[in-house]
Amino acid sequence: MNINGNNGGQQHWQLEVDAQGLAWATLNKAGESTNSLSSSVMDELSQLLDQLDRSPPKGLIFRSGKAAGFIAGADIQEFTRLDTPEKGIELVSRGWQLFNRLAGVSYPTLALVRGHCLGGGLELALACRYLLAVDEPSTRMGLPEVMLGIVPGWGGMLRLPERIGPQAALDMMLTGKTIDASKARRLGLADDCVPQRVMDSAAALLVLANQPRRRPPLLQRLLNGPLKALVASGARKQVARRARREHYPAPYAIIDIWARHQGNALAAPELIDSIVRSPTARNLVRVFFLQERLKSFGKASTFEAKRVHVVGAGVMGGDIAAWCALRGLTVTLQDQGMERIAPALQRAYAAWRRRVRDDRELRNIMDRLIPDPEGHGACQADVVIEAIFEDTVAKQALLQELEARIRPDAVLATNTSSLRIEDLRTVLARPERLIGIHFFNPVAKMPLVEVVAAEGADREMLQRGTAFVRQIDRLPLPVKSAPGFLVNAVLGPYMLEAMRAVDEGLEPETVDEAMLAFGMPMGPIELVDMVGLDVAMAAGKSLAGAGAEPPKCLLERFNAGHLGKKAGRGFYEYRSGRPAKDAAGSVPAGLAARLVKPLLDRTQQLVDDGIVADADLADAGVIFGTGFAPFTGGPLNFLRSQHG
Repeated sequence: MNINGNNGGQQHWQLEVDAQGLAWATLNKAGESTNSLSSSVMDELSQLLDQLDRSPPKGLIFRSGKAAGFIAGADIQEFTRLDTPEKGIELVSRGWQLFNRLAGVSYPTLALVRGHCLGGGLELALACRYLLAVDEPSTRMGLPEVMLGIVPGWGGMLRLPERIGPQAALDMMLTGKTIDASKARRLGLADDCVPQRVMDSAAALLVLANQPRRRPPLLQRLLNGPLKALVASGARKQVARRARREHYPAPYAIIDIWARHQGNALAAPELIDSIVRSPTARNLVRVFFLQERLKSFGKASTFEAKRVHVVGAGVMGGDIAAWCALRGLTVTLQDQGMERIAPALQRAYAAWRRRVRDDRELRNIMDRLIPDPEGHGACQADVVIEAIFEDTVAKQALLQELEARIRPDAVLATNTSSLRIEDLRTVLARPERLIGIHFFNPVAKMPLVEVVAAEGADREMLQRGTAFVRQIDRLPLPVKSAPGFLVNAVLGPYMLEAMRAVDEGLEPETVDEAMLAFGMPMGPIELVDMVGLDVAMAAGKSLAGAGAEPPKCLLERFNAGHLGKKAGRGFYEYRSGRPAKDAAGSVPAGLAARLVKPLLDRTQQLVDDGIVADADLADAGVIFGTGFAPFTGGPLNFLRSQHG
């Protein structure tokens, strides 16, 4: 029996009652490709519960009418309109009260989760008695509010620790990490994990059985009760190692609200206001929308690569090939012999073995990564990427050879980080087809990929290259060809200024501490070590300027063979891959401002020169390509804030 016609003409929810007396509430948000909990969706949910109060069902099952997933969370656009303390309190109160009401209904309730179930979507699911997860790779659950500088205020801080214990819950809430369906079942977040073909019948059986939920183990109950203060103390110490309270207040607020207010943010209204309307939250919401803009590039293209050919099995080429194989593409990896390709395959296997638990899936990934010393795969590839060493003549010879062998419609790309596309393409019969697809190291961790266009580049090839980057789950940033493009061009002056400070007598630790205190994820001197002192020397002209000598501290270490992390020693010694640092000295006043100024100035110059289309894209590129302090909203947003 469909009773949707009696629910006040709802736009977003459809309510049906089946022959067993079960109510099925399907969310299909009008006019959107994904479900989010906007104020209108929440109002309609309240009306739906009113209707069921008048005629209680045998049970209530929530599901999604979208192919994209269950519920992506709250409507982020509404956060941008919270300009008074009262509006922030009202937003939190609306979800807290409604989900408390849902948790208190007399009939059993279940959330049938297929696809993403994030933020407010998971808080709705937690308010249900049962959670049934569909066992598919796309099913992911999490409370990522901390990534936006806010807290899960609709019951997540109360119910997730109750459901899975405070340690696992705090780990999810403080990092924003998501978990898959099988892990959700192992943790006790999901009551079961079933294939898609039986999800509806399994949901109905679980609700009709109406069994009490498994009680959490005694230790979990103790940690969520009498031992809360102990857990909270440990959590604060862990957070302090990763984020400073003045930059990222949200994780500290999550701990405090859970430990002192039983997860009820309304009991700490001053915290709500200081979090929701903080510059950090405003800037992190800005970063979210910047990320969405990057994701939109290439979306309109119908191009879909199936085969990729990578030439160059060094660190970058090998890791690009491995990443493409992980993302489902068939990849041929070419170099001068198997002895050069084998280390890349071994590195890929070691990396994916830690990441992929299923042995069959791991074998499938490695089967897609095909050693190809003769380069036979080039003629079949949809995308061909040159990733050999940075030498113009060598790259030209290779690109000329590849052009003669590959399909006319294949994307021909270079991963060069410092050479001009205009110089590399002069030997090609169709120079306009060459584009840059510039990944960053480490490929598996750095989300940004610059898609580089030289003057007169083929628009179709650029669109295909951008669609390819999007296909492999990276963020494409369109940039014009120029020395260093965007990211390396802004890092060069920044690292140079840091090394000048070392030449002036400051310890590397002190220089790094200045920028860590500013909010950078890594200090500039450690960054030089990670990049490699040989790479920094090779890029000396762009670092130091025409005719200028490289910094003395760089030259001395380079001549001594101290090439950075990969050599075990650079500015720091490395033990088990970690720098052994002495305590930082007192940071001179104004040092951070001095160090960051060249980066800010260069970013603005690149926007003025049209290398990147606008300031927002420049901010996005520098954040996702360098890790520039996200709480600032990006270098140019930070610059504007400093000038009022």
